[in-house]
Amino acid sequence: MTQISPNVYQCHIPDKHYMHPGGTNIYFIGDPKKEMLMLDTGEHDRSWTKQILDYWRDELGSPKISSILISHGHGDHTGGVDRIQEATGATVRCHPKLVKELRRVLSDDDKVVPLKSSEMLRIGDDVALRAIFTPGHAVDHVCYNLAKERVLFTGDTILGASSSSVMDLKDYMKTLNKLAKLRVETICPAHGPVVPSPKGRVLAKSYIDHRNMREQQVLKTLEQGIDSVESIRKTVYPKNLKKDLRKPAERNIKTHLDKLIKDKVVEEVEVTYKLVD
Repeated sequence: MTQISPNVYQCHIPDKHYMHPGGTNIYFIGDPKKEMLMLDTGEHDRSWTKQILDYWRDELGSPKISSILISHGHGDHTGGVDRIQEATGATVRCHPKLVKELRRVLSDDDKVVPLKSSEMLRIGDDVALRAIFTPGHAVDHVCYNLAKERVLFTGDTILGASSSSVMDLKDYMKTLNKLAKLRVETICPAHGPVVPSPKGRVLAKSYIDHRNMREQQVLKTLEQGIDSVESIRKTVYPKNLKKDLRKPAERNIKTHLDKLIKDKVVEEVEVTYKLVD
């Protein structure tokens, strides 16, 4: 049993068949002898659900789970939610934009309750977990802050072993700036290793610095007349970048360009197309 802090326990699932750098983490928050919250439900594979429920029963002793918290609606965070909800009897809490989908999965409106922005989730006398709406990686993303223990559960917004994919970079940068203001010592990501102090204390700031650096690189290439996503990628990223990483890199470039358009720094003149090699 891996205990991160007085009221945080980590169920780690190694990555064997999925693109999860450093594996996946399911967290249990609270006192195993009394009552706990659970964060995320992993992939839909039955083997994942079994590992999570085995951890709950065998390692923690089957404590009452008052709520299953969801970081966001991607399948590797909500898979098996129906089976785990049925086993624990817990209420599922999530961002309002995810409620309709999860109610469909569970076939029961009463079992899924939307979170409010900055809602405080309390169990017992020692656990007060604040839900923080954090769009960017996904529109329905929620991070959770256990301020008393200075632990921040970051879902896919901040990862333990890699940078995160981003849907809306403008929202994502606002989210990172919001998280950087919190008094945090330990980052508990959905994927990759837990990041302890002192690195955890400054990790959000390092993500901001990295994105700002990439944005400046993109602007510099545009100043040089390099104006397509592919050509920007070839300039900004290493020349020996592996072939299977080129498209993800280009998607990253596109998110920066989309943000710069929203910032009214860049305009899209025309899009060109070519046949696939």
